[in-house]
Order: sequence, then structure tokens, then C-alpha cells
Amino acid sequence: MISFAPDTGVWLLATPHTSYALRIDETGAPCHLGWGPRLTLAEAEELALPRPVPTSSFEGRPPAGEELPVDGGTRYGPPSLQVRFADGSRAFEWQPTGHRVHEGELELSFRDRRYPLRVALHYRLRGDTDVIERWTVVRNAGDEPVTLLRADSAAWTLPPLRDYRLSRVTGQWSAETQLHRAQLPYGETVLTSRRGITSHHANPWVMLDGGEATEEHGRVWSAALAWSGSWRITTQRTPDGHAGFTGGPGHDGTAVPLSPGEEFTTPPFAGLFTDGGFGAASRAWHAYTLTHVLPHPDEVAPVLYNSWEATGFDVDEVGQKALAERAAELGVELYVVDDGWFGARRSDRAGLGDWTPAPDRFPEGLAPLVEAVHRLGMGFGLWVEPEMVNPDSDLYRQHPDWVLHFTDRPRSELRNQLVLNFARRDVADWAYGWLTRLVGDHGIDFLKWDMNRAFSEPGWPGRQDGADRLGPQYVRNLYDVIDRLRADHPALRIESCSGGGGRVDLGILSRTDQTWASDNTDAADRMWIQHGYGQVYPARTMGSWVTDTPNQLTGRTVPLRFRFHVAMAGALGIGGDLTRWSEEELREAADLVAEYKKVRHLVQHGRLDRLSPPSEDAVSVVQYTAADASEALLLAYRRVSRHGAPALPARLCGLTPAARYRVARTGVVHHSTVLGAYGLRLDLPPGDWSSTAVHLVREPDA
Repeated sequence: MISFAPDTGVWLLATPHTSYALRIDETGAPCHLGWGPRLTLAEAEELALPRPVPTSSFEGRPPAGEELPVDGGTRYGPPSLQVRFADGSRAFEWQPTGHRVHEGELELSFRDRRYPLRVALHYRLRGDTDVIERWTVVRNAGDEPVTLLRADSAAWTLPPLRDYRLSRVTGQWSAETQLHRAQLPYGETVLTSRRGITSHHANPWVMLDGGEATEEHGRVWSAALAWSGSWRITTQRTPDGHAGFTGGPGHDGTAVPLSPGEEFTTPPFAGLFTDGGFGAASRAWHAYTLTHVLPHPDEVAPVLYNSWEATGFDVDEVGQKALAERAAELGVELYVVDDGWFGARRSDRAGLGDWTPAPDRFPEGLAPLVEAVHRLGMGFGLWVEPEMVNPDSDLYRQHPDWVLHFTDRPRSELRNQLVLNFARRDVADWAYGWLTRLVGDHGIDFLKWDMNRAFSEPGWPGRQDGADRLGPQYVRNLYDVIDRLRADHPALRIESCSGGGGRVDLGILSRTDQTWASDNTDAADRMWIQHGYGQVYPARTMGSWVTDTPNQLTGRTVPLRFRFHVAMAGALGIGGDLTRWSEEELREAADLVAEYKKVRHLVQHGRLDRLSPPSEDAVSVVQYTAADASEALLLAYRRVSRHGAPALPARLCGLTPAARYRVARTGVVHHSTVLGAYGLRLDLPPGDWSSTAVHLVREPDA
């Protein structure tokens, strides 16, 4: 996978279908050569032939030339590495010091020519994916402090193209992951989170293409950052036909202090080239996440029930047992008690931080409820928010210094709560302590780990460099708490939540099992949220609930069947007040849960093809196919029935050639050639909010 031509200094990284080439030039700097289709080492060396250089004194070094752009010299693009030394000097001059190749990983080592600063560029490849993981390690090898004004994980360079288009997701709370595709502007485009979390407003991934890619065709270059705190990705397009992007942790205005001997390791910024359109890019990211990111990739997510919409903060043992009995009758496998079970928690104004069961609501603690849920054949889950505290809590009264704040500045409250400083080891150890006792003492199977507000006053009084160290150390300690907790309790499963989809990224997914994609459970809105989510993240990780109507957020009323079919496109959950569901609704829900269980292996582990995107008035169709093409599932949705609109067939993808497929519900058999070339006419019920699920099973060879 990794080869080297010492005469030309060219390194070639080979994935199953792509190549990435770079070289160490005559000055000692690492230079990018190419990223795209497969090359031999000799072919990659051709890319290292001399290129025309700018003749204008105003242009400087070509931005596409350097593997990790740094400050200094005649460089004027966005730097990936900015350094300030103790004497006030800035910039970095590359001097190679060696390399190491070991088990699919390449490490290129450098130092500054004058100052004792070491930089290592890391590349990791695997034999079953085209994803290349890159990260950077910076070490202060001297006796004086150094400040990293910017330390990105990697910079990715595209080949010269006639045009460039940028794909990304934006949004806000309850409207996350809205997909946008538009021509990449000239100059710099910055995507970022300054909130201390991944954020609802953008997600740390980008896709670029030449403007001609479709769902099924065209070259696409993409990258995703594995980081759960503030981040920044900067794309650049220059008038001379170059484009690329750089990204890493932190945002503008922050810096990382490096004491003598200290090292800073950036999170992976993984890149992927595909030649099969946006669909191929998504499928490659899904396969990579399922195989190399998730802790338990082979598992199927259980059907869960969450009590929040039924009870709000009015949580007690009797009511929860009654809900659990109804949930079990529907075929639910995991029962989750949401907010309100602890301390003085009767609203969002008090009790957060006091993580002991409320004695007036659970006189004998949680044990009787946990045992009852387990007797019903379900796992038991619990909502927690370890990173937060209400000012009206015993914890805050005991430790007011534990929250993010600046001395003598106001402490801004959002949702009546403050953020605990997880960068402090004592705070992180406190959280780990009560969490591991809670899980161990009660036999808890699942945690919904929430984080309901962004940072404010991100200070760490008592430490001169506290505000600068806060962001990276907060995330590292968060990861460490989860890692220790899971090491103590290997059977524990965790869902990442941050007021919905505020913490969805490859970093948190490497430590959790699924995410809560949005607090918006309205099925109509969820079609667009899930469409954007699935561009990079697999359905296995996407919690999706069926809740009551009118929807609590939008007031929209949608049929139960439609709500289920939309939620079946991810890890299915139910969140309505089952005590108010009619017997007819309960029977229909039980049937749909049973139907989902028959096909969830396809949704959660199959190949995704977006046959037609969400639409206001056209039919939207997604297809999930088994790895061996033995089964396929179609989920189709029509929001509005428009008289005279054409009823277009759905042309399926990825089926076994010349095979026959039987529709499980009706027994009708179709030829795969017909399904792929001419399509399947969907039997959608008449009217608005119409949906269907079609399960196809390949017939045995005749």
C-alpha cells in the first residue's frame, strides 16, 4: 500500500481503487502531487516533473504545491500550521528527519531548520477501504514555550478542474443536516463551529467535485474530521484553477500552548476519492464507519422506546412501569427513561448535576424499575447529561468553580444550565465515578448521553493558559470518560445526543453506538434531515423515532404508517405517549415493528442507494441492499398527491444480474433486469402522506 522512489523522493499511497502521491522536494518540504485514480509508482513520478512557476512577484508559492501549508515565505493561502516562537518569530521551514512505515501507516518526520520544533505527518491506509486517515503531531523539543496559532490535521488538494462545486450540510437546532450543493466561490470559504461541540449549524465534512457529478456518476473528493469540539475547515479556490481544503480542531482566535517537551496530536481528518458520484462516496463512508469507526459494527440497533414525550419531567416508578408494559407489547427491545428521574429535577431549572434517583419518585431507587423492564424482556436505558449543571443544584452549590467561566464575568445560562469544565481532571473523574457506579449498581444497558447547550465564557480561572487549553483538553477528557466507562462495562451501549444532532462526527462515533440526529421528529422534516445525515454517516448510527401527532414541534399531523416508514430508514425508536394510543394504533405499530425487525439488517448494514431525493410533491425512494444482493428493501414516500402527476417506476440498483426477486408481501416475482432497466411500479396508497416498504428476496437458482 505504501511505496517510495528514493531518486525522486516520491511516496505513493495505494488504496484498493485510488492513489495518493506526494514527494519531498529539493528544499526538504513535503509537496502534494496527486489524489485520484490508481497510479503506478513510475506514473506517480511523472507528476513530480517540474511545473511552471508564477512569474508575478504578487503570486508567491502556488497554494496547491505544499502538502501541509505553513506560514512563512511567499505563501499567501490559508495555512494549516501557524507557529509563534518565544522570541516572537513565526513561520516554519521544513527539514526532513526521517520516515517510518509500519502496518499500513506512513510517518514523515520533520523539524524546523532553526527552532527545536518537530512536526510529523501521519497517513494510515487499510486494505478494504479507499479512505485515507491523516493527522499531524507537533512537538516542542526545546526549552522555551511555543504557541500553535493553528494546527490542522491535514490539507487536501484537488487536481485542476474546469469548475468546482462544494457539498456540505448546514442547519440549526431541530433542522440539522440540510444538504447544500453550490459552485465553490473564488477565495476562501470557512466552515466552522465556535460552540465547543460539533454543532447543529454545520458538520465537519466536505465534498468537492467538478460540478458535473450526480448521484450515480462523476468524481468526488471528500473528507471528514473525527473531532467532537470546535473545528474549522477552510476551502480555497484560486483564479489559476486550483482548489483544496484544510481542516482541524479549534477555530479562529484560539491557540494551543506547547510547553517544553509537550506534544500536540490532531484528530484524524480522513479523505476519500471516489469515481461513482455522490452515492458511491456515501457508501464508501458508510462502509468505513461500520468497519473501522464504530465500537460494535456488526450489531443491529435494537428497537427502543423513550419516555420523554409521554411524561416530560413527570417521571415516577409507577408510570414508567405502565409505559414499559405497553412498549413490550409492541415488540420494543430497549426501554429508555429520559430526563426527570434524579434529584430535584421537576423542570429544566433545577437538579442537573445531582445524579441520584429522586426518593419521592423512586422510593426504593431505580432497581425495581430496572428489574421490571428486564422481566419484560427489554434492555434498560437511562438519559444522562454529565457535562451540565443547574445553578440550582447541590453540585453547583458545592463546586461553583467547576463550570466554564471567567473571573468577575457574568455566567451566561442557556436552558437554565451551565457547562462543567471537563478539561479539569477532577471534574472528569467525578463524572466517570458516578457514571460507572450508576451503570454497575443497576445493570443499565444503555445511556442516552445528552449535552444541551453550547459553550459560553470558555475560561479556566487559576490557569494562565486555561482558556487556550480548554477546548482540546475538554474533548480529550470527554473521550477518556467514555472509554473508561465502556472498559468497565463492555455490554453498555451509548447514544450521542446534543440537543439533537449537535454532536455527530466520526470522533464521537468511535466511542458510541448511535446518535440522536435531531430533536425534530416530524416525519416530513425528517426526510430532509435524514437525507443530509446519510451523505456521510450510515443509517445504523441514526436514531429515528415515531412520535405523536400533532407533532410537538411543528403541529403537523401525519399518518402513523408514514411516520413509521420514515423512521425505519434508521435505527427505529418510538417516543409517543402509548397510554393515549388507540387499540388500532397499537396493533398497527406492533405490525410495523415486526416488519422492521425483518428488514433492519438491510437498513443498518446494507448498501444505500438514494433512488430519488426528498421532494415536496414527487415520490422519494431509498433502497437498501444486502452485501450479497440476496435481499433489498425499498422505502418510498409521497407527501402530496398531485392529480395528473406521472407515477414513475423506481429503477433499482445493485441486484444480481439475471436473477429473479420475489416481493415478500405479495409473492410476485420480478426479473432483476427489468427492475434495474425499467423499474418497479410502486403500489403507493392513494392520497397525501402515502408510503410503502417493499422487501425483495432473491429466488434460489432454478
